[in-house]
Amino acid sequence: MPLPPMQFKPLLKPKVWGGRSLELLGKQLPPEEPVGESWELADLPDEIAGGRSLIAGGPFDGQSLQDVLEHDALALLGRTSRSPEGGFPLLLKYLDAHDNLSVQVHPDDAYVADHPEAHLKSEAWFILEAQPGSVIYAGLKPGTTPEDFASSIEDGTVVDHLVAIPARPGDCHYLPSGTCHALGAGVLVAEVQTPSDTTFRVWDWGRTSRELHVEQAMACIDFSGTSIEQPRPHPTTTGNHRLTRLADTDYFRIERVESFDPGEMILETQGVPEAFMVLDGEGTLSVADHSMSLKRGDTFLLPADMEQGVMKMKKPMDFLKTTMLPST
Repeated sequence: MPLPPMQFKPLLKPKVWGGRSLELLGKQLPPEEPVGESWELADLPDEIAGGRSLIAGGPFDGQSLQDVLEHDALALLGRTSRSPEGGFPLLLKYLDAHDNLSVQVHPDDAYVADHPEAHLKSEAWFILEAQPGSVIYAGLKPGTTPEDFASSIEDGTVVDHLVAIPARPGDCHYLPSGTCHALGAGVLVAEVQTPSDTTFRVWDWGRTSRELHVEQAMACIDFSGTSIEQPRPHPTTTGNHRLTRLADTDYFRIERVESFDPGEMILETQGVPEAFMVLDGEGTLSVADHSMSLKRGDTFLLPADMEQGVMKMKKPMDFLKTTMLPST
């Protein structure tokens, strides 16, 4: 029996750098508390508290993706493999950087090979909203040496070595593991990443309430000076839809799908799971005898073996679509 599409209950994460902008995406935030992240689709190991999304509605209501994997992994994943930790191989979030995030790095393949407790994390940021003059920091300026960077940590001039990129809504930036990076203040993003919560903070803008991981970070940072900036991709238009290929990585493909008018859109998978983050609009997805109502800020997953679905749009819809890649 094919699996139905699945919608998830968000996992809200208070952060010192967070704010209230996730309310723009329909999130019900706790009063008077800065919330930085909404984990939309997560299946992290048991030792990470609050690391597993619960399904909202349908036959798997209240269960986790891990439960569905145990029920029928082939139907869910198809030609895609589980994560190295045995879970679903994708993590989706919304991030509200009301203040600057810490300057950080995630472990690369070499570090993970020598440190089994660390997990590979490559990610992409799709910029939803940005205050005038806001930036993201991604990568080190060419010529920065480990010695230069270590000295800047000591004297508080780290930002002088970071590449600052203007934050423009609609841009997507892929940050492979090893990229030293930070979200700048005033930016709201959708984040697509491999399923890991291993983060090494190397500098925290003078904040002293959180642990730094300078030694681990220095062992992971890419000092090659390679730029992550890419030309803005050109969309293709078919009928009343526009498709923009935003990122092709070793782990997933990200596309933006925009409809111009209300109407119907056919959704079907090609033997691998696909996840959708609703950036705007409103509609109802129907698959066989199952249906779900969707609006801005919702996230849903199409299992690999799902039957063809029909999205009936009440208002033109805008999606961030992530396709998992087949295992090699």
